[in-house]
Amino acid sequence: MVDFSATVSQNEFLPDQGTDVHAIVQLTCQGAGSAGRSGLGEVGEIIIVDTSGSMIGDRVEMAKRAAAIAVDSILDGTWFAIVAGTHQAFLAYPRVFSGQGMVRMDQASRQAAKAAIASFRADGGTAIGQWLLLARKLFASVPSLVGRHAILLTDGEDYNETPTQLDSAIRGCIGQFQVDCRGIGVDWKVNEVRKIAQALLGSVDIIPDARDLPQVMADLVQQAMSRGVADAQLRVWTPQDAQILFVRQVSPTVEDLTHRGSPINALTQGYPTGAWGDESRDYHIAVRLPAKSVGVEQLAARVQLAIGAQVLTQGLVKARWSADPSLTARISPEVAHYTGQTELALAIQEGLAARAAGDDRTATVKLGRAVQLAAQTGNEEATVKLRRVVDVSDAATGLVQLRRDIDRADEMALDTASTKTTRIRG
Repeated sequence: MVDFSATVSQNEFLPDQGTDVHAIVQLTCQGAGSAGRSGLGEVGEIIIVDTSGSMIGDRVEMAKRAAAIAVDSILDGTWFAIVAGTHQAFLAYPRVFSGQGMVRMDQASRQAAKAAIASFRADGGTAIGQWLLLARKLFASVPSLVGRHAILLTDGEDYNETPTQLDSAIRGCIGQFQVDCRGIGVDWKVNEVRKIAQALLGSVDIIPDARDLPQVMADLVQQAMSRGVADAQLRVWTPQDAQILFVRQVSPTVEDLTHRGSPINALTQGYPTGAWGDESRDYHIAVRLPAKSVGVEQLAARVQLAIGAQVLTQGLVKARWSADPSLTARISPEVAHYTGQTELALAIQEGLAARAAGDDRTATVKLGRAVQLAAQTGNEEATVKLRRVVDVSDAATGLVQLRRDIDRADEMALDTASTKTTRIRG
């Protein structure tokens, strides 16, 4: 039995004529079960493997092994397909030319898929947009699918498409499926792959050593198979004349959803959240209300998680105008924490971008601020990764120096992890 709950953390008190309300809404799912087995609809899984010429040698062999292990991790009954990507997109399995482009997983299809993977050869260029468009077409060929998830594995830049072509492909896939992206080695662009993952509600990370591929792929598929709730929508109701300033997921990663809103009715916006397993996610909701005088109380927002017409849980964000400065001056610890985490992600990305542009002064300032924020918010993973890029003299003040012996893999690991957050201590 799937059970969702909501907890709201905020300081609801505003000063006389105050307008802006901030709240952290934690949504928790328990009893999600396995993908396709919760009674909420069928699911599909597509494994997309880069087989371009840059994968030749150990990489393609480890990718083949990893893809085979991923196939073993897909639950029986799940619809699935295998795509090989070069400057074109090839449907490696099932080998069909019309009709359904996916098959259900069973013993026979599992062995056939692994045989197809074993025949992969590294050759050709890289056109990731074409891979995504083929995945969209395959998912669409099975209309009964409610959950659609893909894993995309690549080791290089999108050389055989223009940025406009890739962006167009990404736009065409938004809302059609989710994708988790992994980059092998250091010859791919974090920004390029991250924009795919963010648009398609997935994750991005680096695999510096191809020998780690099998375990990474197994973990990704097992995680996907544990998401028994195929798709859910975050809905934010606000009163008339109110303005939603922003809606952000702030845990486990920072993702700005503000521009992803679509109207449910005149007062409610819906935001995609994708599939859910047994997990908690935190959302920062900011609403601007018409100014009110002391003594007035009102509901600032109603935050719900829903599947279709079914509301799974909700939390209420409140506003109370007060003349007591001891109440109105307080900052919610949760709001303060995640504001710092959001700034941390931006500081890391801007610092690394400045370093890549040769602007060491700006890079030092930004990464120093990132070190300071990581220490303040207790983000140990970010602290460890930052220390591989800068020498820290004083974390409390953000006094750092850029290291001259930075390993490219360490720099990319910091970049890919920049949006990962940690929950408030205590």
